[in-house]
Amino acid sequence: MTQDTQDPPRIPAQSDQTHSIRTEHDRDDHVMSGQLSNTPSPPALRLGTRRSALAMAQSGQIAEAVSRATGRRVELVEITTYGDTSREHLAQIGGTGVFVSALRDALLAGTIDFAVHSLKDLPTAAPDGLLLAAVPPREDPRDALVARDGLSLDELVDKCVHNATPVRIGTGSPRRMAQLNAWAAATGAQLETVAIRGNVDTRIGFVHSGELDAVVLAAAGLNRLGRLDEATQILDDTLMLPAPGQGALAIECTAADTGLAAALAVLDDAPTRAAVTAERALLAALEAGCSAPVGALAEVRRGAPAQQSDELRLRALVGTVDGSAVVQLSATGAIASEAASEQAAAALGRELAARMLAQGAAGLMGERVK
Repeated sequence: MTQDTQDPPRIPAQSDQTHSIRTEHDRDDHVMSGQLSNTPSPPALRLGTRRSALAMAQSGQIAEAVSRATGRRVELVEITTYGDTSREHLAQIGGTGVFVSALRDALLAGTIDFAVHSLKDLPTAAPDGLLLAAVPPREDPRDALVARDGLSLDELVDKCVHNATPVRIGTGSPRRMAQLNAWAAATGAQLETVAIRGNVDTRIGFVHSGELDAVVLAAAGLNRLGRLDEATQILDDTLMLPAPGQGALAIECTAADTGLAAALAVLDDAPTRAAVTAERALLAALEAGCSAPVGALAEVRRGAPAQQSDELRLRALVGTVDGSAVVQLSATGAIASEAASEQAAAALGRELAARMLAQGAAGLMGERVK
């Protein structure tokens, strides 16, 4: 979530498996005036990725975009992170950085050229020597419910009332638990949140086996896997705010590789970068620990043509896991273009965090990270 107080245990980057991504612009031989050119093809760019199906899917999409933009082959280099091998719940193993550190080590060691992360996994403190080169357009940031019998949340609750049993919903996120429990308290629904871990198949399997009535997953992840049709409801962000950065990807490279950074920058989406900058600035200012239930969502509203700036609205929530106490506020500010918008977005995030702390948010988050 925010800055690490202790780095997760290191796992050596395993980069023995690679997959090449080609486009129609990429050829081993170049034909010039009917003759084969002796000019060698540039080396493939090495993209570091986690080995999960979701990570491979989203990295493959970025690889294709980078190959189109640069005309170079891109190889996916699979790397195992500590978060992939540990079976403990994320709140127990430190949450922050456990899916990122091995990829960053590989970047700094020069065994990969760039890496793709789920942006919500990135610590808010950037390490020396690395650059967030691009934040592509964001997918749907909302959460999705995958429930038995194709039911929505309200339908699931109603059905369980007739059976005199609470609805059992699985998630590995304290943020989701807090908001589900707060919703249940407000509506009188009988609901039990169950901590789970595992990949998408494992989590949905809890529903298919009957162990759980539903699970909550990121809609963006399901969509990137081509499995969004398995969601029985997309949870409105008025019911559940997403994690800061959810639905967005981060493309990272070394700061020294200015040529690659410039090439990757063409994939950057300014409104998405402004939004996630505000969300992550809020997270950093809250000094939220890895187990803190924090939700945040910023949205850019385009101004009229005559206006010189757009509007950025940021909503955020901090609560206890049991949902008994919640601080939820919003803020709106103007953002200009280019670098100024990133600075304004960060300022908006810090401003809202200060207001939330003034209303007691620190006491709801458990241990904070200094």
